Amino acid sequence: MLEGMTQALLLMDTQNGLIDLVGAGSDYLDRVVATQERAEQADVLVVLVRVAFGPGHPEISARNKTYAAIKAHGGLVHGDPAVDPHPRQIRGNGEIVVTKKRVSAFAGSDLELVLRSQNVTSLVLGGMLTSGVVLSTVRDAADRDYHITVLEDLCLDLDEEVHRVLIQKVFPAQADVMTAADWCPDNYPPPSTEVS
Repeated sequence: MLEGMTQALLLMDTQNGLIDLVGAGSDYLDRVVATQERAEQADVLVVLVRVAFGPGHPEISARNKTYAAIKAHGGLVHGDPAVDPHPRQIRGNGEIVVTKKRVSAFAGSDLELVLRSQNVTSLVLGGMLTSGVVLSTVRDAADRDYHITVLEDLCLDLDEEVHRVLIQKVFPAQADVMTAADWCPDNYPPPSTEVS
């Protein structure tokens, strides 16, 4: 883990409905939970970022191509279990859950306030989709002058080639890219998550 900076691990859109939609397998979730646990053991702030809207989706404009489709189908509404982080990520360790209203983890959320109040200067990112929340948050965080690390094996996308191009060619211009095991090598994964 990075010395001399206050880090936060952002696990983004690893919520029930999207895990099912993307078809993330148990091996992916095992890596996410193991990394979350190692971060907690190292006193790294963990923030679970989700996307959710109010009843009737008042936050969504008909001009927004991506989210207008969600509004039309009535999905991702507060109170629906589909918007909750995966149950394995909520373990009663004071997890911080931030709700966003657009693609970037910063958009329409109180993430910046949480990070500033904890003096965070370095973000470690993982989530779904690589071409969605991860890409948008990398760009947004870079513009806000955060040091950024992307955990390539904690990122998933529906298109493997898009994922590869982003991880290998786009992200390195603004972020360090590595595996979760390289970021938190000591005893990875922790014993409590080796068997699921």
